[in-house]
Amino acid sequence: MSEIKLLGRLILDMNIEVVTGLHIGGSAGDLEIGGVDNPVIRDVITQEPYIPGSSLKGKVRSQLEKALGVKQNTSVGQATIHTCKTQEEYDHCDVCQIFGAPGETDASYPTRIVVRDVRMTPESVEILKKANTDMAFTELKTEVAIDRVTSAASPRNIERVPAGAIFGPSELVFSLFNTGDIRLFKRLLEGLLLLEDDYLGGSGSRGSGKVVFKNIQLRGRSTKTYSEPIELGTFESIQKLADEVDKLDLSKLYEE
Repeated sequence: MSEIKLLGRLILDMNIEVVTGLHIGGSAGDLEIGGVDNPVIRDVITQEPYIPGSSLKGKVRSQLEKALGVKQNTSVGQATIHTCKTQEEYDHCDVCQIFGAPGETDASYPTRIVVRDVRMTPESVEILKKANTDMAFTELKTEVAIDRVTSAASPRNIERVPAGAIFGPSELVFSLFNTGDIRLFKRLLEGLLLLEDDYLGGSGSRGSGKVVFKNIQLRGRSTKTYSEPIELGTFESIQKLADEVDKLDLSKLYEE
Protein backbone atom coordinates (compact mmCIF):
# COMPACT_ATOMS: atom_id res chain seq x y z
CA MET A 1 0.00 0.00 0.00
CA SER A 2 1.32 3.46 -0.89
CA GLU A 3 1.74 6.19 1.73
CA ILE A 4 -1.58 7.60 2.94
CA LYS A 5 -1.91 11.25 3.94
CA LEU A 6 -5.23 12.80 4.91
CA LEU A 7 -5.44 16.34 3.52
CA GLY A 8 -8.87 17.27 4.81
CA ARG A 9 -12.54 16.44 4.90
CA LEU A 10 -15.77 17.65 3.34
CA ILE A 11 -18.75 17.40 5.69
CA LEU A 12 -22.23 17.35 4.20
CA ASP A 13 -25.19 18.03 6.50
CA MET A 14 -28.73 17.75 5.14
CA ASN A 15 -32.31 16.86 5.99
CA ILE A 16 -34.07 13.86 4.47
CA GLU A 17 -37.76 14.46 3.77
CA VAL A 18 -40.02 11.44 3.39
CA VAL A 19 -42.15 11.97 0.26
CA THR A 20 -43.91 8.58 0.32
CA GLY A 21 -44.11 6.31 3.37
CA LEU A 22 -40.69 5.01 4.39
CA HIS A 23 -40.06 1.41 5.43
CA ILE A 24 -36.60 0.41 6.66
CA GLY A 25 -37.02 -2.96 8.31
CA GLY A 26 -36.25 -3.78 11.89
CA SER A 27 -36.66 -6.84 14.12
CA ALA A 28 -40.10 -8.43 14.04
CA GLY A 29 -39.88 -9.34 17.73
CA ASP A 30 -42.86 -11.34 19.00
CA LEU A 31 -45.32 -12.21 16.24
CA GLU A 32 -48.95 -11.62 17.08
CA ILE A 33 -52.14 -12.46 15.20
CA GLY A 34 -53.12 -9.31 13.31
CA GLY A 35 -49.77 -7.72 14.18
CA VAL A 36 -47.19 -6.07 11.94
CA ASP A 37 -45.48 -8.41 9.51
CA ASN A 38 -42.77 -5.89 8.60
CA PRO A 39 -41.93 -3.41 11.39
CA VAL A 40 -39.58 -0.47 10.91
CA ILE A 41 -36.26 -0.11 12.71
CA ARG A 42 -36.49 1.96 15.90
CA ASP A 43 -34.23 3.46 18.51
CA VAL A 44 -34.25 1.03 21.45
CA ILE A 45 -34.51 3.84 24.00
CA THR A 46 -36.91 6.37 22.44
CA GLN A 47 -38.72 3.95 20.10
CA GLU A 48 -38.47 6.62 17.40
CA PRO A 49 -37.81 5.37 13.84
CA TYR A 50 -34.43 6.31 12.39
CA ILE A 51 -32.47 5.85 9.17
CA PRO A 52 -29.37 3.66 9.64
CA GLY A 53 -26.25 5.04 8.01
CA SER A 54 -25.66 1.59 6.53
CA SER A 55 -29.00 1.76 4.68
CA LEU A 56 -28.24 5.17 3.21
CA LYS A 57 -24.65 4.31 2.31
CA GLY A 58 -25.59 0.95 0.82
CA LYS A 59 -28.35 2.41 -1.34
CA VAL A 60 -26.12 5.15 -2.77
CA ARG A 61 -23.41 2.58 -3.48
CA SER A 62 -25.92 0.29 -5.19
CA GLN A 63 -27.18 3.12 -7.37
CA LEU A 64 -23.68 4.07 -8.48
CA GLU A 65 -22.77 0.43 -9.17
CA LYS A 66 -25.76 0.17 -11.50
CA ALA A 67 -25.12 3.53 -13.16
CA LEU A 68 -21.46 2.71 -13.81
CA GLY A 69 -22.17 -0.90 -14.80
CA VAL A 70 -19.55 -2.48 -12.55
CA LYS A 71 -19.38 -6.25 -12.14
CA GLN A 72 -21.37 -7.79 -9.26
CA ASN A 73 -18.80 -10.28 -7.99
CA THR A 74 -19.08 -10.58 -4.19
CA SER A 75 -21.84 -12.25 -2.16
CA VAL A 76 -22.96 -10.52 1.05
CA GLY A 77 -25.76 -12.46 2.69
CA GLN A 78 -28.46 -12.81 0.04
CA ALA A 79 -27.14 -9.88 -1.99
CA THR A 80 -24.35 -9.57 -4.54
CA ILE A 81 -22.25 -6.42 -4.72
CA HIS A 82 -19.15 -5.20 -6.50
CA THR A 83 -15.69 -5.20 -4.92
CA CYS A 84 -12.34 -4.72 -6.59
CA LYS A 85 -9.94 -7.65 -6.23
CA THR A 86 -6.68 -6.01 -7.35
CA GLN A 87 -4.99 -2.64 -6.98
CA GLU A 88 -5.27 -2.08 -10.72
CA GLU A 89 -9.05 -2.56 -10.61
CA TYR A 90 -9.30 -0.28 -7.59
CA ASP A 91 -7.32 2.51 -9.25
CA HIS A 92 -9.97 2.71 -11.99
CA CYS A 93 -13.08 2.17 -9.84
CA ASP A 94 -14.92 5.18 -8.44
CA VAL A 95 -17.24 2.98 -6.38
CA CYS A 96 -14.54 1.24 -4.36
CA GLN A 97 -12.48 4.41 -4.00
CA ILE A 98 -15.49 6.14 -2.44
CA PHE A 99 -17.05 3.34 -0.40
CA GLY A 100 -14.04 1.11 0.23
CA ALA A 101 -12.88 -2.39 -0.64
CA PRO A 102 -12.47 -5.37 1.73
CA GLY A 103 -9.27 -5.23 3.74
CA GLU A 104 -8.24 -8.74 2.73
CA THR A 105 -7.96 -7.80 -0.97
CA ASP A 106 -4.90 -6.37 -2.73
CA ALA A 107 -6.89 -3.17 -3.19
CA SER A 108 -7.05 -2.35 0.52
CA TYR A 109 -7.31 1.41 1.15
CA PRO A 110 -9.22 3.58 3.66
CA THR A 111 -12.82 4.29 2.72
CA ARG A 112 -13.42 7.91 1.84
CA ILE A 113 -16.94 8.17 3.22
CA VAL A 114 -18.58 7.88 6.62
CA VAL A 115 -22.39 7.97 6.84
CA ARG A 116 -24.01 8.52 10.25
CA ASP A 117 -27.34 7.18 11.46
CA VAL A 118 -30.08 9.82 11.04
CA ARG A 119 -32.60 10.62 13.75
CA MET A 120 -35.99 12.17 13.16
CA THR A 121 -36.06 15.93 13.71
CA PRO A 122 -37.59 17.10 17.01
CA GLU A 123 -40.30 18.92 15.04
CA SER A 124 -41.37 15.73 13.24
CA VAL A 125 -41.28 13.79 16.51
CA GLU A 126 -43.69 16.28 18.12
CA ILE A 127 -46.02 16.30 15.09
CA LEU A 128 -46.23 12.50 14.99
CA LYS A 129 -46.72 12.27 18.75
CA LYS A 130 -49.87 14.35 18.38
CA ALA A 131 -51.06 12.68 15.19
CA ASN A 132 -53.59 9.85 15.16
CA THR A 133 -51.17 7.30 13.68
CA ASP A 134 -51.70 3.53 13.69
CA MET A 135 -48.64 2.99 15.89
CA ALA A 136 -46.21 5.30 17.67
CA PHE A 137 -44.74 7.58 14.94
CA THR A 138 -45.83 5.24 12.12
CA GLU A 139 -48.66 4.14 9.86
CA LEU A 140 -49.68 0.67 8.70
CA LYS A 141 -50.03 -0.01 5.00
CA THR A 142 -51.97 -3.13 4.07
CA GLU A 143 -50.69 -4.92 0.99
CA VAL A 144 -52.38 -7.95 -0.56
CA ALA A 145 -50.57 -10.68 -2.48
CA ILE A 146 -52.79 -12.52 -4.96
CA ASP A 147 -52.12 -16.15 -5.85
CA ARG A 148 -52.04 -16.22 -9.66
CA VAL A 149 -53.50 -19.76 -9.73
CA THR A 150 -56.16 -19.80 -7.00
CA SER A 151 -56.79 -16.03 -6.78
CA ALA A 152 -56.51 -16.36 -3.00
CA ALA A 153 -55.61 -13.10 -1.24
CA SER A 154 -52.89 -12.97 1.41
CA PRO A 155 -52.96 -9.59 3.19
CA ARG A 156 -50.00 -8.30 5.18
CA ASN A 157 -49.32 -5.14 7.16
CA ILE A 158 -46.22 -3.07 6.49
CA GLU A 159 -45.18 -0.40 8.97
CA ARG A 160 -44.04 2.91 7.46
CA VAL A 161 -42.94 6.35 8.58
CA PRO A 162 -45.63 8.66 7.15
CA ALA A 163 -45.01 11.02 4.24
CA GLY A 164 -43.92 14.46 5.38
CA ALA A 165 -41.68 13.28 8.22
CA ILE A 166 -38.18 14.73 8.21
CA PHE A 167 -34.97 13.11 9.40
CA GLY A 168 -31.89 15.17 10.04
CA PRO A 169 -29.41 16.48 10.01
CA SER A 170 -27.84 13.60 8.13
CA GLU A 171 -24.05 13.81 8.24
CA LEU A 172 -21.82 12.47 5.46
CA VAL A 173 -18.07 12.86 5.97
CA PHE A 174 -15.88 12.61 2.87
CA SER A 175 -12.11 12.28 3.36
CA LEU A 176 -9.71 13.86 0.87
CA PHE A 177 -6.39 12.08 0.33
CA ASN A 178 -5.29 13.95 -2.79
CA THR A 179 -6.35 16.98 -4.81
CA GLY A 180 -8.11 14.79 -7.36
CA ASP A 181 -10.57 13.43 -4.78
CA ILE A 182 -13.02 16.25 -5.46
CA ARG A 183 -13.93 14.30 -8.62
CA LEU A 184 -15.01 11.40 -6.39
CA PHE A 185 -17.04 13.76 -4.20
CA LYS A 186 -18.89 14.90 -7.33
CA ARG A 187 -19.54 11.24 -8.12
CA LEU A 188 -21.03 10.85 -4.63
CA LEU A 189 -23.42 13.71 -5.38
CA GLU A 190 -24.50 11.82 -8.50
CA GLY A 191 -25.29 8.84 -6.28
CA LEU A 192 -27.48 10.98 -4.02
CA LEU A 193 -29.34 12.29 -7.08
CA LEU A 194 -29.83 8.72 -8.30
CA LEU A 195 -31.29 7.79 -4.91
CA GLU A 196 -33.78 10.67 -5.05
CA ASP A 197 -35.15 9.24 -8.31
CA ASP A 198 -35.23 5.69 -6.89
CA TYR A 199 -36.19 4.81 -3.31
CA LEU A 200 -34.77 4.19 0.15
CA GLY A 201 -35.68 1.13 2.22
CA GLY A 202 -38.15 -1.54 1.15
CA SER A 203 -41.29 -1.80 -0.99
CA GLY A 204 -40.02 0.90 -3.33
CA SER A 205 -41.53 -0.64 -6.44
CA ARG A 206 -44.90 -0.55 -4.66
CA GLY A 207 -44.77 3.14 -3.82
CA SER A 208 -42.74 3.42 -0.62
CA GLY A 209 -39.41 5.06 0.03
CA LYS A 210 -39.24 8.19 -2.11
CA VAL A 211 -37.10 10.76 -0.30
CA VAL A 212 -35.62 14.15 -1.10
CA PHE A 213 -32.56 15.86 0.39
CA LYS A 214 -33.06 19.44 1.58
CA ASN A 215 -31.29 22.22 3.51
CA ILE A 216 -27.84 21.17 2.33
CA GLN A 217 -24.87 22.59 4.26
CA LEU A 218 -21.30 21.94 3.21
CA ARG A 219 -18.22 22.67 5.28
CA GLY A 220 -14.64 21.53 5.21
CA ARG A 221 -11.70 20.92 7.53
CA SER A 222 -8.04 20.94 6.59
CA THR A 223 -5.62 18.78 8.60
CA LYS A 224 -3.31 21.80 8.69
CA THR A 225 -5.86 23.77 10.75
CA TYR A 226 -8.42 21.11 11.69
CA SER A 227 -9.91 23.09 14.58
CA GLU A 228 -11.00 25.83 12.18
CA PRO A 229 -14.00 24.74 10.05
CA ILE A 230 -14.29 26.18 6.54
CA GLU A 231 -17.85 27.15 5.64
CA LEU A 232 -18.44 26.34 1.97
CA GLY A 233 -22.09 27.20 1.52
CA THR A 234 -25.77 26.37 1.95
CA PHE A 235 -27.75 24.85 -0.90
CA GLU A 236 -31.45 24.18 -1.34
CA SER A 237 -30.89 20.80 -3.00
CA ILE A 238 -28.29 18.24 -4.01
CA GLN A 239 -28.82 19.33 -7.62
CA LYS A 240 -27.93 22.91 -6.71
CA LEU A 241 -24.77 21.77 -4.93
CA ALA A 242 -23.81 19.58 -7.89
CA ASP A 243 -24.29 22.57 -10.21
CA GLU A 244 -22.06 24.81 -8.11
CA VAL A 245 -19.42 22.48 -6.68
CA ASP A 246 -16.85 23.46 -9.33
CA LYS A 247 -17.18 27.10 -8.24
CA LEU A 248 -16.31 26.40 -4.60
CA ASP A 249 -12.94 27.55 -3.26
CA LEU A 250 -11.42 24.37 -1.84
CA SER A 251 -7.82 25.58 -1.90
CA LYS A 252 -7.57 25.80 1.91
CA LEU A 253 -8.34 22.07 2.17
CA TYR A 254 -5.26 21.24 0.12
CA GLU A 255 -2.74 23.59 1.77
CA GLU A 256 0.49 21.80 2.70
